[in-house]
Amino acid sequence: MSERKLHLNAFLMGVGHHEAAWRLPESDPAANNSPAHYVALARIAERGTFDSVFLADAPALRVDVGQRPATALEPTVLLTALAIATDRIGLIATASTTYNEPYNLARRFASLDHISGGRAGWNIVTNAVVEAARNFNLDELPSHRDRYRRAQEFVEVSQKLWDSWEDDAEVGDKSGIWADERKVHTIDHRGEHFAVRGPLNVPRSPQGHPVLVQAGSSEDGKALAARFAEAVFTAQQTLDEGKAFYADLKERARQFGRDPEAVKILPGIVPVIGGTETEARKLAADLRDHIVHGYALQRLSGTLGITLTEDDLDRRLPAELPGEDQIETAKSRYTLVVDLARREDLTVREIIHRLGGGRGHRTFTGTPEQIADTIEKWFISGAADGFNVMPPVLPSGLASFVDHVVPILRQRGLFRTEYTGRTLREHYGLRRPANQFAQPREAVF
Repeated sequence: MSERKLHLNAFLMGVGHHEAAWRLPESDPAANNSPAHYVALARIAERGTFDSVFLADAPALRVDVGQRPATALEPTVLLTALAIATDRIGLIATASTTYNEPYNLARRFASLDHISGGRAGWNIVTNAVVEAARNFNLDELPSHRDRYRRAQEFVEVSQKLWDSWEDDAEVGDKSGIWADERKVHTIDHRGEHFAVRGPLNVPRSPQGHPVLVQAGSSEDGKALAARFAEAVFTAQQTLDEGKAFYADLKERARQFGRDPEAVKILPGIVPVIGGTETEARKLAADLRDHIVHGYALQRLSGTLGITLTEDDLDRRLPAELPGEDQIETAKSRYTLVVDLARREDLTVREIIHRLGGGRGHRTFTGTPEQIADTIEKWFISGAADGFNVMPPVLPSGLASFVDHVVPILRQRGLFRTEYTGRTLREHYGLRRPANQFAQPREAVF
């Protein structure tokens, strides 16, 4: 039996991560807007004792609505509904540091942590799409470096706000003392981007701070993750790439004086599962045949900073492409796609098919045993502490993983058979942070 245990998050996205999932007969094209759909998914994941469910987000309508479902409920609001409908599973929402202010976002996540009894997590993103910038009084996307400078200060301010109430500040003495004013602190922050007095108008939440998650793998993204992140969602295509990223990020965390074991590295995996290899390949082919190439070309063009058309489908990528230093959107995803295309000599059509399941995250097609073998190999080889599971079709792909892959992982002693804690920090084995404004004391679980 392994003492070290996998961490599994269920990355929920509409009717599935595959671009063509919405076109399958089983899919509900309106599921994006259905709280009941997400409640059902969260309950499936909780039945599988997943650490968390995770919702991505971008504050913009990014896609051609004529070709794909494009709407998304605001994730912290949706997770409030899931908090009421579940008991143990963690609840992680994406929120941008570029298009929010620290006070309102810190308050929102503290509120979610209270409502859920300590199950909240924040996926910190800078948001790399110009469509979002134009919804927030900006004509163009701020530079990559500027977005990350703002993000660092944003997180620092949020942490101060979460600590602005000490744990025992609320007294509730009906003789006339509701709170100990000495234990409620202004933060008086003045920095390059923010001036925030505080304190927060929400008391310190059950976890102290919501769990901090980060998902960018550029140099600036890795620096932010090493400084703050307690879980890192990443996209790695090969085992060697996964091992290199894992070792690099853990060492960066060490250099910040952090315990590397307190940073969980969780690559994305898109499991296409069949009872037999033939069944799995048939599902993968069915999804591939339903891809709308016009939409896929738009996304790939945006990632690479070039214009691709139907005429390019059976050609290789141009020999000359923009350098990563010229990309101001998702730098790490640009590098991943270009490296994949060059390494495997793919045509544009083949790139689209490879990216259709998970936009650069590793897609694996096979039986439950083969999926479990892959997960175990990455886990024991030092490439992952667990995985961000991205079912290509929902709800069937998540149910199949829970019913057929999770039991194998449990039999191998790699994954919990039941929850032993109630908070997301406890699921991840993370310490509760000490309050920076209180008298020095040892952090506790």
